[in-house]
Amino acid sequence: MKVRMAFFAVAGVITASALFTAVNAQPSFQEAPAPTTKTVWDGVYTQAQADRGKAAYGQNCAACHGDDLAGMEMAPPLTGPNFMSNWNSLTAGALFERIQNTMPLTNPGSMSQATSADILAYVLSANKFPAGKVELPADALPLKTVKILAQKP
Repeated sequence: MKVRMAFFAVAGVITASALFTAVNAQPSFQEAPAPTTKTVWDGVYTQAQADRGKAAYGQNCAACHGDDLAGMEMAPPLTGPNFMSNWNSLTAGALFERIQNTMPLTNPGSMSQATSADILAYVLSANKFPAGKVELPADALPLKTVKILAQKP
């Protein structure tokens, strides 16, 4: 009987100790920090990329959106207040995916990701967002951390 009581006493101490440790222990892993959000005001494309994008825009987009990006008939403008109203607070990744997956209207999805990124750089340039020292990546995922903001924060 004493052995049995001692066993339960030891088991109780071990259980209590394990619960205390589990509740109060710090996790042994580091959580990944949330991605830093940039904005289009942070110079997220290069001028050389925007220049390539201007040429690609002329070949793939100007027929519908106009040489001046002002839009035509059914194609919306890619500069100015209407553009900013439609895209404000969304991400460059969302705009990249729109370009990549739905443009040009005559052959959606036919442009390479690099061409879509260059066109996006040109659109940002045409909207007077500053150029920087690093090109926009040709991948939607990292571009989802770049927010389009009409006003400089």
